[in-house]
Amino acid sequence: MPHATNQERLFLGIEIGGTKLQLAVGTADGAPLREVVHRRVDPARGAKGIREQIRQIAAGLLARHHVEAAGAGFGGPVDMHTGRTITSHQIAGWDDFPLQQWLSEQLSLPVLVANDCDTAALAESRWGAGRGAEVMFYTTVGSGIGGGLVVAGRLYHGHGNAAAEIGHLRPGPQATESHRTVESLASGWGLTGQARELLRRQGTEDSPLWQLCQGEPDRLDAQVVFQAARAGDALARQVLDQATRTLGWALAQVITLLAPEVVVLGGGVMEAPAEQFFAPVVEHVARYVFPPLAGSYRIEKARLGQQVVLYGALALAQQASDFSS
Repeated sequence: MPHATNQERLFLGIEIGGTKLQLAVGTADGAPLREVVHRRVDPARGAKGIREQIRQIAAGLLARHHVEAAGAGFGGPVDMHTGRTITSHQIAGWDDFPLQQWLSEQLSLPVLVANDCDTAALAESRWGAGRGAEVMFYTTVGSGIGGGLVVAGRLYHGHGNAAAEIGHLRPGPQATESHRTVESLASGWGLTGQARELLRRQGTEDSPLWQLCQGEPDRLDAQVVFQAARAGDALARQVLDQATRTLGWALAQVITLLAPEVVVLGGGVMEAPAEQFFAPVVEHVARYVFPPLAGSYRIEKARLGQQVVLYGALALAQQASDFSS
């Protein structure tokens, strides 16, 4: 790989997830990435193992490219004021870890760290479905549900360490238990859990859902639920109706409070056929939103795919470089 010319500004972007690790070099203008390295995460090695992977991969990338700064999107809550990770729900060893400081010391570069959903939101606002919007709300619907708010090109962090976390909204005043959230009903693992529970209580051997998992609810995943619903399974359709209605209600509250120009939906669940998830969510938003705001927003699917966090991390890196100069 050639080094950057004098006119180019190259940055290092890092995505630290619960199942995957990605590092990339690129410019912070939405252009195709110069070099990308993917690795699987070994949960048994914990955070220490991931940090060793980062050291090894980054050394090679920095040897091949002249990089100004680095940014990282972390799969868990982050203290934006200090760059410390609060925890990871998938990988042990990230509790209260000074990730920003550690990366800066290891790479000898200015570094900024953010939650991965916030990082993806920044990318979609600059180069994706939210490009040109003054106010954009982003949510990723995958194994969990995260949210990110971008105002005038900047991430909104609020006063504390968690802002725009739509997945942790309680779906109505009857949801008095802390685990009863939008995420528990509308995320990939949430709708899978609902389907397993219903199958155990109400499933019949001749139903598509029962047959697809061979009568073993623990074999279910979100993909099977969508497949069963397409085959006409009543329980699977009930689960998806609850999921899309809950997410649509939650997005309507966000729109009512914040009046964004664009709402962008990303994550693995959005890869399902539009008529099964995206379209019903849009319909439910229209049903629940504050009527004077009808027609004032648009809802789009995310456009940057599996590299969205990397693009956002490059934007963070540019900020880190500008702050340090």
